[in-house]
Amino acid sequence: MLRPALTLLLLFSLTASAAHYAPDSPVTDMRGTEAQLVKSLHAINNNRLDIALNEVNSLLQINPNFKLAQLVKGDLLMARAGAIDNFGSAANAPRGKIEDLRDEARVRLQRVQSQSDVKLKPRFLWQLDARQKYALVVDASRATLFVYENVNGEPRYVTDFYITLGKLGTDKASEGDQRTPIGVYFVTTELPRNRLSDFYGSGAYPLSYPNEFDRRNGRTGSGIWLHGTPGDTYSRPPRASNGCLVLANDDLDKLAPYLQTGITPVIITNRMDWSGEQDQNDRENLLLEIEQWRKDWASLDTGAYLGHYAANFANGEMDYPKWAKQKQSVNSTKSWIKVNLSNISVFAYPEQPGMAVVNFEQDYSSNNLSNRMKKRQYWIRQNNRWQIIFEGAA
Repeated sequence: MLRPALTLLLLFSLTASAAHYAPDSPVTDMRGTEAQLVKSLHAINNNRLDIALNEVNSLLQINPNFKLAQLVKGDLLMARAGAIDNFGSAANAPRGKIEDLRDEARVRLQRVQSQSDVKLKPRFLWQLDARQKYALVVDASRATLFVYENVNGEPRYVTDFYITLGKLGTDKASEGDQRTPIGVYFVTTELPRNRLSDFYGSGAYPLSYPNEFDRRNGRTGSGIWLHGTPGDTYSRPPRASNGCLVLANDDLDKLAPYLQTGITPVIITNRMDWSGEQDQNDRENLLLEIEQWRKDWASLDTGAYLGHYAANFANGEMDYPKWAKQKQSVNSTKSWIKVNLSNISVFAYPEQPGMAVVNFEQDYSSNNLSNRMKKRQYWIRQNNRWQIIFEGAA
């Protein structure tokens, strides 16, 4: 009988992940490459090494550059001779790379185990506007990018993908720190394969880092992209980029139809959180406050209008005292104002309790000026009231 050496991959290298992995886990519901890999690992855990080898051989015929699958195959062949006692324990195996592949195996198994979460609503997507057909939420703790469809302003799960993040994790603060930012961003443009080096794979989609909140907090750096992998690499470990979000090329190609440049939101969080009653209440209260802000502006009650702005308001050009002085001066020249808002979207900001990003189209007219613009505001709940800490063009 073959010695089940690779069972250690599940019982030791992957800690408690496999301890709760049941035979009826929804492996058959997973997609493509990841499904085959997990089937192989499941067979290993049940000491069915021939079945595991068949699965991984089939996988490598399709994706010969899948390094994790290569390692599993090598261990399976060595296990036949009883020559190993741990995952990737061949002589002279590079320990750093082995640890990276262990992390990838662990993450991919955990992704299978958490499939029941797909029926839940992420707390960050409070309201999508009609143009935003899809929204993305990245859960850094699970190295997973979730895709949600906009159904009458509410998110509905569509699919998800394994991703790679920064070598040193998240909470990007400065140029070159090899971290992935946490926050609310948007896909800004599309860079096709023929404009890029092979390093970026089948394409790239730059994100809007640093955003207004990042700049307010002195965060620096740029060039945070969604992109693919080099031609000789199927996937990368969960912590291996310089801060970008990296997908396998076939996954990036599947993701591409969901992306709208200048429109699709990408929320990156350390850990996914799900919507509850408090989020519903906060959203409703914020939407009421936004409408009252509009009414107070249109009413020419400058005092009430300015009451919607926090004392720590700043937009990069003016703090609250300067903002208040300017608005008082401008409104003194008005005999009437009309303000209409449309295409309102609202996103709870990850890792910042009581803060939300609001985007809308503003149609403004008065006795001496008319304009239409896309606007972005950051609202914060303090002293039991929502107030604006940033406002500017989107």
